[in-house]
Amino acid sequence: MTDPRALHARLFTIDTHIDIPWPDRGDAFGPSERRVDLAKMRAGGLKAGCFAAYVPQGPRTEEGARAAFERAKAMLEAIGAMAGSRDGIRARTARSAEEIEASVQEGAIAVVPAVENGYAIGTELGRLDALARFGARYLTLTHNGHNALGDAAIPRPDLGDGATLHGGLSAFGRAAVGRLNDLGMLVDVSHTAKSTMMEAVALSRSPAVATHACVRALCPHPRNLDDEQLDALAEKGGVVQITAVPAFLRANAKESEVALADFADHIDYAVRRIGIEHVGISSDFDGGGGFRGWHDASESPNLTEELIRRGYDEAGVAALWGGNFLRALRAAERLAVAG
Repeated sequence: MTDPRALHARLFTIDTHIDIPWPDRGDAFGPSERRVDLAKMRAGGLKAGCFAAYVPQGPRTEEGARAAFERAKAMLEAIGAMAGSRDGIRARTARSAEEIEASVQEGAIAVVPAVENGYAIGTELGRLDALARFGARYLTLTHNGHNALGDAAIPRPDLGDGATLHGGLSAFGRAAVGRLNDLGMLVDVSHTAKSTMMEAVALSRSPAVATHACVRALCPHPRNLDDEQLDALAEKGGVVQITAVPAFLRANAKESEVALADFADHIDYAVRRIGIEHVGISSDFDGGGGFRGWHDASESPNLTEELIRRGYDEAGVAALWGGNFLRALRAAERLAVAG
């Protein structure tokens, strides 16, 4: 019989969406009150993590976008500063799939920068290039609230949002998807309206990903993906990273009301629907994720144990815990045309 703990220890494991405290508190190595710090990652056998420079949606003005861009750059600098060594823990910033793998092989935790919310670029494509120079490996096109790129799954009436603004991607959003492809950055369709998501997936030359989402058939939350959306991701070689936000897993649920079984149910559904090669794992820790059994990064082996209990073999667990995401990232990098 497979020993889940031993299996987890030897797997490549990546959590594809982690938030960071802001302003930065200098506590990345831990101990800290964060659900994810480097000490908790080491304790939980997590080999890599995508740390997001999250920019909340603000007014769709040049002044607002400029402030968002400056915040994103400052947060990416803080994410980059997580690299180092302390108390026997080493971390390296990884700006490509190859660097992620090299970091893990050297025994260092791979810190992978990302940006959440295309509001950070306003209406200037050149800002994408700047974020790429900081090492960002994906851009989440929207957050809660429509922006210049496209419509979000959850509008912001306080910012003047109606049900739709662009009816999907804007012309600028379509250009941004093309530039992300050129730069070898993944297009993250989490948070987007279905119209935006379907258009972005169809337009992207590389596989799109939903770095933190769940299944609408099991929980009718507007942030979750329906069967048509799951199918579209898979048809283009993309991946849905099932995430640990309680209200995405069970309707209106609190953290104490959700367990590992609920999370694994969403994985099972997606695997049955689109195949195991298109499904992965994320936490959205420090951004709303966490439940009984997976409260923080140190408890990550519990999820492997649940997957083994459900009959997943080592190859399947390895695909879910990171193999599929790395495949999509490699594909994006191969198709890059930017110098």
